Amino acid sequence: MADDLPMFPLGTVLLPGAHLPLQVFEPRYRRLVEACLDGTPEFGVVLIERGSEVGGGDRRFDVGCVARILSAVRLDEERWLLNTVGTRRVRVVRWLPEAPYPRAEVEPWDDPRPGPGADERRAATLTALRRVLALAAEMGDPVADATTPVGEEPVRASYQMAALAPLGELDRLRLLAAPSPDDRLDRLACLLEEEASVLASRLEGG
Repeated sequence: MADDLPMFPLGTVLLPGAHLPLQVFEPRYRRLVEACLDGTPEFGVVLIERGSEVGGGDRRFDVGCVARILSAVRLDEERWLLNTVGTRRVRVVRWLPEAPYPRAEVEPWDDPRPGPGADERRAATLTALRRVLALAAEMGDPVADATTPVGEEPVRASYQMAALAPLGELDRLRLLAAPSPDDRLDRLACLLEEEASVLASRLEGG
């Protein structure tokens, strides 16, 4: 069953379990924040396909993540400072008229159970991730610590590793939209292998 949800199109992909700080200043999104705080403190986050975050008229992808507001501080009459966390994946069924902020009918998109060999797949992908993070840190790139803990449960781990990996937003979107945690980990492992090759070449001066 589809739900009517306030939506916040952004130039970044939010993944379940990942934290997203936001400074909200555009009038329509200040209204969105106020509506969420008066009711259910949740809104959807989708990646902008074309256009910008400010001013409207953007095109948006139809896969996103629900963000839950953990804290909200009103800095002044013009700005809110939010701390949010991704909770669950959703698909946009259809966009609704803005009133005055973007809204959409969305349906939940739960991950299926992992298949055989999920623990081994998780462990191999984690090894690849730690290598890439270590190489990137050696290059001086701003990345997560290579020793950042990752959960044991494969679905949660697949999202955690996708959030930690130094990837572009379209790659992160493809991981969010993977049909299963097994497929997500396989895709992530391939992306990490490619990134490791690039980083190793950079370190060698290639």
